[in-house]
Amino acid sequence: MDIKAQIRQYIAKNLLFSDNGFGYDDDASFLEEGIVDSLGVMELVLFIEEKFGVKVKDEDLTPDNFDSINKLGNFIQHRLA
Repeated sequence: MDIKAQIRQYIAKNLLFSDNGFGYDDDASFLEEGIVDSLGVMELVLFIEEKFGVKVKDEDLTPDNFDSINKLGNFIQHRLA
């Protein structure tokens, strides 16, 4: 399963509590759509650090890195490169 698919699955199950998957476009803003709140961001950070072994620094917590599936996936791929 690719990185973005794993993020979609995690958010759907653990943040949206949905068995029907992630019902948004990969460019949908987590904040504007109400998909992820501040607590959800912290849960995502823990997921990313545990699942992908990527250390997320405070300065990484920006909308450019954490506001959509695509942005988050790109952030992780860049850190793994």
